[in-house]
Amino acid sequence: MTDSSWESELATFLNDLLTVQDELLALLGRKRELLMEADTAGLAELAPQEERLIARLQESLRCREELLARAHGEGLPSASLQALARALPGQSRQDVGQRIDLARSRARLLSHQSLTNWVLVQRSLIHLSQLIEIIATGGRMQPTYGDKSGTHSSGALVDRAA
Repeated sequence: MTDSSWESELATFLNDLLTVQDELLALLGRKRELLMEADTAGLAELAPQEERLIARLQESLRCREELLARAHGEGLPSASLQALARALPGQSRQDVGQRIDLARSRARLLSHQSLTNWVLVQRSLIHLSQLIEIIATGGRMQPTYGDKSGTHSSGALVDRAA
């Protein structure tokens, strides 16, 4: 395979990956808005789009593995796309390298956005758990240790003898 065909294949792969990453960033932003609004119907509507993007990311991973396997078969660097891009001639190396850097940057951003959404969901779950506990106990605190007689409103730690 020639350098130009490798450049073309890498560019096509990276363009597809960057497109999926952009769509996923938009979806995660929308998902965060829906989470903040507690819009469960809107979240349910995002599920099919999320599944399609997951499938496209899995396809990108499969294509990446195929590219690296072919590069290995041709005796080219195959440890990573970055290593393969370094084997391209001058300007091609630079152009593909920039796209790889952009894809890495977006992957980090996607990771941060996913973590942000995860934290938002966890905080919501903790809040709901606390509400359920308040409802279940009638708002009365239950002792964590000791007898089940409940807590006292006086200074039990200082004033009461054991």
